Amino acid sequence: MTEPAPVFTSGIDHERLTSQLRFVLEVDKLKRVLRRSLLIDGARRENSAEHSWHVTVLARVFAEYAPEGTDIDHVVNMLVVHDIVEIDAGDTFVYDRAAVRSQAERERAAADRIFALLPEDQAAWARSLWDEFEERKTPEARFARAVDRLSPLLANWHTEGAMWQQFRVSKDDVLENVKLIAEGSKPLGAYALALVDDAERRGYLGRG
Repeated sequence: MTEPAPVFTSGIDHERLTSQLRFVLEVDKLKRVLRRSLLIDGARRENSAEHSWHVTVLARVFAEYAPEGTDIDHVVNMLVVHDIVEIDAGDTFVYDRAAVRSQAERERAAADRIFALLPEDQAAWARSLWDEFEERKTPEARFARAVDRLSPLLANWHTEGAMWQQFRVSKDDVLENVKLIAEGSKPLGAYALALVDDAERRGYLGRG
């Protein structure tokens, strides 16, 4: 792990700052984690840091499609931390059934290690956000999951189903993800369903 530079500033808790610096240096590694999804222009695969940024933008822009009363600031906080575990666990391709079976165990271990780098209060805050996202029990967590799943769907449509075809992802497979989008936002779920139907008409989907 990269060690923080020495701190000589007076008037701050050096031990706390050192822990915070260790964490922010560690999460820089998220930029190295490649996902299956391509960029919208198809130029290359996106990394997990780019995905995390993009879904926070989606959450802000699509806030009006969240259930009434949804705290979008809380949604954004969840989305900022939700993929940090991929530094250790890697990105799990949602259509890779074997990888999905071990995903929860790998990601819990990563959460235990990475969030513990923070000072205790911030570690508890970040871990509670991550747990909430995974459990999908709150409107905020379900909306966060909805935009998280909508992002790669948009990328696949705009790249003419590049990853769907490469990995032979069928319409039924994609519709399982649409259910999660609809669970968090009925309007976005309806849009996602229409997008999948259109992708089928255009021949973008694979044949599983």
